[in-house]
Amino acid sequence: MKHADLWRAIDTLAAENGLSPSGLARRAGLDATTFNVSKRVMPDGRPRWPSSESIAKVLEATSTGIDAFASLVSGARALPAARTGPRRIPLIGFAQAGGEGYFDDGGYPVGGAWDEVETPEILDPHAYALEIAGDSMEPVFRDGDRVIVSPAAPVRRGDRVVVRTREGEVMAKQLARQSARRLELKSLNPDYPDYSFDLEQIAWTHRIVWASQ
Repeated sequence: MKHADLWRAIDTLAAENGLSPSGLARRAGLDATTFNVSKRVMPDGRPRWPSSESIAKVLEATSTGIDAFASLVSGARALPAARTGPRRIPLIGFAQAGGEGYFDDGGYPVGGAWDEVETPEILDPHAYALEIAGDSMEPVFRDGDRVIVSPAAPVRRGDRVVVRTREGEVMAKQLARQSARRLELKSLNPDYPDYSFDLEQIAWTHRIVWASQ
């Protein structure tokens, strides 16, 4: 195992989850600078290796097995081409998201009614942003906040997600539990009810990967 191979594996894991290295660190509950390029070499020029604890937290946060991570270290999967400068992604208000013509059947943004917002963080080509309106998501998200949503990011218990039902209702909740038949959602604002759906009632579930607050 080489120093460069291990860091490449971390970069690849971040990219495959629609995150930057700093976004991956935050997702794992680590300091956002943990995986910064500047921290990969010590002041005296010696290589700095990521700790086993930080790697373990990243694997848990992304639901990645040790065998899959080893394949990244070996270079079995390549890092997507890096972007330079901010990227523009589609943006609409949360209230609009339930309307027709904004998403295709796969839950990807479509149509010409979207605005745009710049972000340097997200690699998912189908990522989009929603602007929060009202108090239904307080205190986590407040009126005017923007959340960036990644359809490609894996979803697991405890994640904050945007869910659209087949009836067109769109909501931001915390994923409490998902079984083979049911989806249970916890409201971010305790003054609002929790929800439980049959999976056949759900059009798609996308993970919130970043928020401007």
